[in-house]
Amino acid sequence: MIVKNPNDPEVIRSIHIFPKGIPIRLLLAENILKGLEYVAYAVLLPGQEIEEHLDPVEEVYFICRGEGIMRVEDEERRVKEKDTIWVPINTSHSLKNPFREKLEVLIIGAYPRRR
Repeated sequence: MIVKNPNDPEVIRSIHIFPKGIPIRLLLAENILKGLEYVAYAVLLPGQEIEEHLDPVEEVYFICRGEGIMRVEDEERRVKEKDTIWVPINTSHSLKNPFREKLEVLIIGAYPRRR
């Protein structure tokens, strides 16, 4: 069994910083995972955002706490705690927190299944 916490020292050492300063903590990565690319955790403080970008994997964003505005291609929606958002591979997307409370999100990345 492998158990990881966002505050574990090895997780803190794995932090990837998005250009606007959002730290993404890799909880699990391809060195452990067999069918996924990564499982990451991020906290967006009020006014912060994960800027628009593309990923070579499909992603699932799970809102753990708070609210935000998720954009996938041309569609923008308000998301809240326990919402799950699917982002297809190589699709433009962003997440921002224009609200007063922090936004906590779990991000899971995976390559499409081979058929």
